[in-house]
Amino acid sequence: YVERLFEMHLTKSEREQTGKLAQQFFQTGDLQAICDFMEQHYFKVFDNRDYKLANELTIKTAFLTILFNDVLYVMDSEFSTGRRYVDLSMIIRPERRKFPIFDFILEFKYISLSEVNLSGEELKDMSIDKLNNLALVKKNTADAKKQLLSYNASLQNKYGDELKLKLISVVAVGFDRLVWEIVGE
Repeated sequence: YVERLFEMHLTKSEREQTGKLAQQFFQTGDLQAICDFMEQHYFKVFDNRDYKLANELTIKTAFLTILFNDVLYVMDSEFSTGRRYVDLSMIIRPERRKFPIFDFILEFKYISLSEVNLSGEELKDMSIDKLNNLALVKKNTADAKKQLLSYNASLQNKYGDELKLKLISVVAVGFDRLVWEIVGE
C-alpha cells in the first residue's frame, strides 16, 4: 500500500531524490531535508478538498511512503507500548545493526489551518521561529515530546542497550508547514 502511494504521487526523479534523503536521515536523524521536500513537493498533491479529512494519519502516511525501508528496519505503525501506541517505529533489524544508522520512533501531530486561523500563504511566509512560537504548535510539540519520552522508557525496557534510538516529534500545520524536533538531545 505504502509503496503504491509512493509510486502514484511522486515522479521517478522525486522517488530517487527521496531515497537519498531517507538514507541521509537514517544515518543522521536529521529530518529537515525530508520536511523541506514534503513542503515543497509532496504536499502539493493534496487539494483543498483533502483538508476536510486531513489528520495525523494523513501526515504519518506521507512520511511512511518516504521513510519505508523494510530491508533495514522493522517498520511498525501504531506499535503497542503497554496501553499506548507509537505512531511510527523504525527498529533496526538485528542483522543490520552493524550499519551506521539509528532506530527511530516518530510522533505526528496535525493542526488545521482553521485552528491557527491562518492561510497557507501566510504560513509559507512565516519564519520557522514565528511558526514554532504559535500557541498550538508549542502545545502539540509538548504533547508529542511527553508521549515520546513515555514510549522511550517502554522501548528501552524491551530492547535494552542495543537501541540507538532517536525520538522525533513532527507537527504539521495544514499541508503547508512542518515543525520537527529530536526529543531528549
